[in-house]
Amino acid sequence: MPRSHAALPRLFVAPDLAAGAQLTLGKEQSLYLAAVLRKSVGDDVVLFNGRDGAWLCRLVGDSKKSVVLELVEQIAGQTPRSELWYGFAPLKTERLDYVIQKAVEMGAGTIQPVLTRFTQVSRLKHERLVANAIEAAEQCEVLAVPTVEQEVTLERLLDGWPAERALIFADEGEASSSPVTALEGLRGRPVGLLIGPEGGFADEERARLRALPYVVPVSLGPRILRADTAAVAALAVIQAIIGDWR
Repeated sequence: MPRSHAALPRLFVAPDLAAGAQLTLGKEQSLYLAAVLRKSVGDDVVLFNGRDGAWLCRLVGDSKKSVVLELVEQIAGQTPRSELWYGFAPLKTERLDYVIQKAVEMGAGTIQPVLTRFTQVSRLKHERLVANAIEAAEQCEVLAVPTVEQEVTLERLLDGWPAERALIFADEGEASSSPVTALEGLRGRPVGLLIGPEGGFADEERARLRALPYVVPVSLGPRILRADTAAVAALAVIQAIIGDWR
């Protein structure tokens, strides 16, 4: 998206977007634009829906209950959703929000909580995870909002994992080796990343993961990382070596 529009508010919406159309926002987004941001008739915003690219829109009605926008022009074409799957053991609320936001920023296409033996949190509010992903996409100009899947147990995840997709997992047992060689060997393949909970995977979980032919254990270095830090570090390494950062 052109940086000339970086200062404009961005909102994710559900309806189709097309030139000349008008769109009436719901109460929450209308209140945000009209009351919080104090936007009025004639002001511009950017809308996207994950299908039709980004659109420059102009307010033609500024009621706090129902802002009306006219679509002026498409300013960025739709980008495809990333094939990178990201799974993580849920953390407590604030750090969970952080993990979702950073996964969106770092290019994950699918995000899924994975329940392991040492997972700290087992009950999740799926709508909160989705809202966090949308907010991160709005803030970082991500047009293809990642899919946020419902939580799944590690056992069920592995039972249904497609063998053609490599599953990278951060394994503290690999601390003496660099991840570069292992990741370079996955270039061109669809991949997933699995980050465990605080305290790591249980011994039986590590044993099962390491026994699977599509699993690639990698090290994130000799230091002990918090789970949310490990997620960002691993996503950065993957994107730098085999991802969309060339």
